[in-house]
Amino acid sequence: MTAVEIDVWADVVCPWCYIGKRRLEQAIAESAHPAEVTVTYHAYELDRGTPHSDGTTILQWLAERYQTDLDGAREIAERPATMGRPDGIEIDVDRQLRANSFDAHRIIALGLAQGGHALQAAVLERLYAAYFAEGKAVDDIETLQRLGAEAGLDGRRLSAVLAGTDYADQVRADEAAATEVGITGVPFFMANRRVALQGAHTAEVIGQLIEAGAGEHEAMSQGA
Repeated sequence: MTAVEIDVWADVVCPWCYIGKRRLEQAIAESAHPAEVTVTYHAYELDRGTPHSDGTTILQWLAERYQTDLDGAREIAERPATMGRPDGIEIDVDRQLRANSFDAHRIIALGLAQGGHALQAAVLERLYAAYFAEGKAVDDIETLQRLGAEAGLDGRRLSAVLAGTDYADQVRADEAAATEVGITGVPFFMANRRVALQGAHTAEVIGQLIEAGAGEHEAMSQGA
C-alpha cells in the first residue's frame, strides 16, 4: 500500500490551484520518501454556469463582476500572477479567456484512466499552461484535442471522449464528493482521506500535510 495518497480537488481555471499543484510537487520532492506519495486530481468547477468561451477576457469579466475598470481588474488578476512567479508559474493576465472547464476536467479524468497519476498530472499541467500563459480557450474541442495529445493522451481515444459524454459522470462524482467532504474552496488537499488542507499554502506547509498523512498510515499499519 502506498504510504501517502494525496487527493486534490482543483479547477483548471483557478490560478491558486495552479500554484498549489506546483507547491505540492515541490513538497513531495522534498519529503522523506517521495516515491511513496501518489497524487490523484479531482474535478471541481468554481462556477458550473460559466458559458463557453466567446472571446471575453478574464480582465473584462473581472471588471464587470467587481464594477471596476480594466486597471482595477488587472490589479485583482495580478495577485496570483505575482504570487506564482517564484514557483516558476507564468500567468499572462491580458491573454486569459473566460472559459467553462467541464470538458477539460473530462480529459483530465481520461489521463488518469489511460496512464495513471503521471499522465493525469501531465494533462493538467498542459491545460494550466495553455490557459494561464498562452491564452487558450480550454473549452474549445479542437484546442482540447491538441492539448491532450501534446500531454500524451491517445489521439483516437481523446477524440471519442470529446465527441461524447465519457467521464462526465466521473466529473460529477468528484464534485459530489467535494460537497460531501464539505469543500467550499480550492485547491483542497487530503492525505489518506484523514487530514486535509485548503488553499495554496507554501511547500513547507503542504509538506507537513504529507508528514501527517504518513503518520496516519504508520499508525493504521501498526493497528493503532
